[in-house]
Amino acid sequence: MVPPRSRTVRRSALVAVAVLAGAGLTTLQAGPAQAAAATTVGPAGHSYNASLVAGSTAVFKVSTTTVTCNQSVNTGAVPAEPANTSTDGPVVSPLTPPTFANNGGACPTNVLFTTARTVSNSTNGAWTFALQYDPAGSTGTMTIPKAGVVTTISGLASCVVTVAPDGPASISGPWVPGTATGSPVLDFSAGVALPIRVTGGLTCPTGATTATFSARYAVTDTTDPTQQITVSAAVVPEPTETPTTEPTPTEEPSPTAEPTPTEEPTPTEEPTPTEEPTPTAEPTPTE
Repeated sequence: MVPPRSRTVRRSALVAVAVLAGAGLTTLQAGPAQAAAATTVGPAGHSYNASLVAGSTAVFKVSTTTVTCNQSVNTGAVPAEPANTSTDGPVVSPLTPPTFANNGGACPTNVLFTTARTVSNSTNGAWTFALQYDPAGSTGTMTIPKAGVVTTISGLASCVVTVAPDGPASISGPWVPGTATGSPVLDFSAGVALPIRVTGGLTCPTGATTATFSARYAVTDTTDPTQQITVSAAVVPEPTETPTTEPTPTEEPSPTAEPTPTEEPTPTEEPTPTEEPTPTAEPTPTE
């Protein structure tokens, strides 16, 4: 027989697992892998806020233990043009580590005298959110860096639960487009599983390797609240074939005319010999 107190401690430890699962999934969605279709996310360069749909909660479960948080928020930004369009896959945007709370404090559990606080971080890498268009239903994929979420349990047990303990973890799910009266929604209500590691005393569930999270997040455009974040098919122009013009053959250069032979120089005339001077007559001798 397990003493009643031991069973309570074990249940408290399970709460830690549940809380951690939720903390890492602010932007996760459950769903199948997506084909690489051309995608555009808009408006380009706009910031957004993802928070729980009004009146809803984020619920974390491990076995029969449940943790409920009524506040959860993270923020991101649509890439500026042209990076908000991908011709062969999702559009990836940066994401802040999520926050989880209940009326500003720790989240309660269904186990008496047990609460949990979650801290997300980007110590080992960036958080990213990728949106992929599909005519049958667009999806989102959130990547959590290694050990990107850590939850500490306080109360009847002292345990630490880490999400993505061995490396980055990516989980996908549906994107519900906005309507005339409502924002688009990241819908995790079907529940998703996250890899976890639990450490602590003998009463902590150190053998647990997964936890389940469910929630619905409304995504609002904080740059211009009159607009909505959209995921659509990218308009990829068909490549136009430019006919190659045959190069105009270059004309053979005209043969250069043979140079006109220069005339032989006219020989200069021999100088006319000067006449011998006429000998002067001998003077006639006087008688």
